[in-house]
Formats: sequence, structure tokens, C-alpha cells
Amino acid sequence: MLNKTYPGDITHVHGIRVGHAQSQSGKTGCTVVLCRKEGAIGGVSVRGAAPGTRETDLLRPGNLVEHVNAIVLSGGSAYGLDAAGGVMRYLEQMDCGMDMGVARVPIVPAAVLYDLSVGDPHIRPDAAMGRTACMAAGKGMAQGKVGAGMGATVGKLIPGAVAQDSGIGSASITLPEGVTVGAIVAVNAVGDVYHPETGEVLGCAHMPDGTPILAEGLLYGQAPAPQQIRIPAPGSNTTIGVVAVDCKLTKEQANRLADVSHDGLARTIRPVHTQMDGDTMFAVATGRTASEVNFVKLCAAAAEVTARAIANALLYAK
Repeated sequence: MLNKTYPGDITHVHGIRVGHAQSQSGKTGCTVVLCRKEGAIGGVSVRGAAPGTRETDLLRPGNLVEHVNAIVLSGGSAYGLDAAGGVMRYLEQMDCGMDMGVARVPIVPAAVLYDLSVGDPHIRPDAAMGRTACMAAGKGMAQGKVGAGMGATVGKLIPGAVAQDSGIGSASITLPEGVTVGAIVAVNAVGDVYHPETGEVLGCAHMPDGTPILAEGLLYGQAPAPQQIRIPAPGSNTTIGVVAVDCKLTKEQANRLADVSHDGLARTIRPVHTQMDGDTMFAVATGRTASEVNFVKLCAAAAEVTARAIANALLYAK
């Protein structure tokens, strides 16, 4: 089971398309999750202490806007937020967005991860790359070292150790009611990654001689000494993703779905939600299927597919 990838991806959710764009020399990229022209009900949950985000406040319950047209996941740290501008312009040309009378304004929330130290730090996702990702969007998607996962790594608490390559992963489940739940996650955690079913290690730091070394042991006081933990700069990591369903949800339910999707992070990443991570999960509901499903069941499925997507990010990156 350890080397077996999970089936499905987020594009199995009706109304969702995904596109990647990346720079090989920059070791960075962006991923766009496109919703149908009418948009999808959106929500968000930020659990990490060092996030880099755009348009997250409007997704909170009580605020006016309910629908999003796309979600952008990007490398490049805060610079990578520029990619959302290219997505907006692409969607405007496709006549998508809120009709303001004089123009349509596409709603494009975004979150970024830090990968500047992996490739050329002067090459970052920009508006042109965001547009390229939109043009590449379709059913089905590549996983691993592509898009926002291009420069992702995990296992960064151990001084002198080499972080392990990670990437972007996705998975989906179709429930008996006919509702599909999918997730896509770019995994750039300071912690290590574990298989959600077996508990085996999928990603961690390695010493120069190839010996794996787990951050979890250090945190629990096992040798080597806890003071040998390296504290990376705030925001220098971050796991970001989207969970999607094709049933109807309210904005409050979408925000709750984003909240519980973090359970998938907690099942697979240790430690998670640290001061050095900006862990952020979005949720979208396309409303393309009329079927109803118990919301507790839907939340459990969201956490499960998120955990599977994280595992796939590591497995495909290998």
C-alpha cells in the first residue's frame, strides 16, 4: 500500500477544471482550480501562523460575496500572488465574474507557499504564468513536481539534513448518493509526511549519507537533542489546497468544510500548523448535482480525500 497512489482527482467533481504552469529553472509554478462560469460557493480556513493569501476575508460568513470563479495555489512566496491577476484577466475575457454594470469582476482567492530557496529566487509565478495555467486547465491533472508543487519540499526542522522533494497531489471519492468530493494539495510542510492508513513515513529529512531522520523524535525529546531543531523563517513553508464538492452548500457550510479538511493535514503532517507554516485550505461547492448527503458524512469525506491528496503529492513526486 505504501507505494500505491490513491485514485481520482479533484476534476472528478462536476464543474471543476485544473491547470498547471511552472518554470523548470525557477523551480516554481502555480495551479489554478477553475469553477464553472457561474462560479461556486466558496469558503476558507487558515490554520497556519504565517499565511500568504488574497481575497480570503470576502469568503468568511457574513460578508457579501458568496461565489468564486477560481482558486489559485502558487509558489513564489508573496510574489506568487501576482498569478491571480492573470487568472482574473483570463476570466474577464471569458465573460466570467460579478456583473458590476460597467465590467465583470472575477473573484479569485489565492494562497502561496515559499519555494524561493529551491530554484532561481528571481523567477516567480506572475500574471502570465497564471494565464498559462488557465489555458492548460481541463479534466484530469498531473500530480507531483508540477504547478504549485514544483518547488515543494518537506522535512525542514533538522540542521544539516536535506529536505525531501514533495509536490502537489489530488484525490477524490464518489459517495453512494452520487456526490463527489475531491481535494488538491500542494505540500510544502516544515514537518514530515506519513501515510494516512499505514502510518509509514512518506517524506522526511535525510542526512547527507541518506539516513532518514524524523522531526517527531526531536520534538518528543529523543536523540539528537531537542535544541538541535532548526527553526525556519516564518512563512518559509506552508501547505495549501482546495477541497471541492458538486452538491449544494451554503457559504457557512463551505467554510466548515474548509475547516474540517485540515483534519486531513493533521493525519498526515507532523508537526502541522506551526508558526513557520501558513497552512490554508479553501472549499468550493459547484452545486452541479441535486443529490443531498448528510453534512457530517460530507465533512468526513473531505478530511479523507485531503489526507489522500497529501499522500499522492509525495508518492507522485518520487
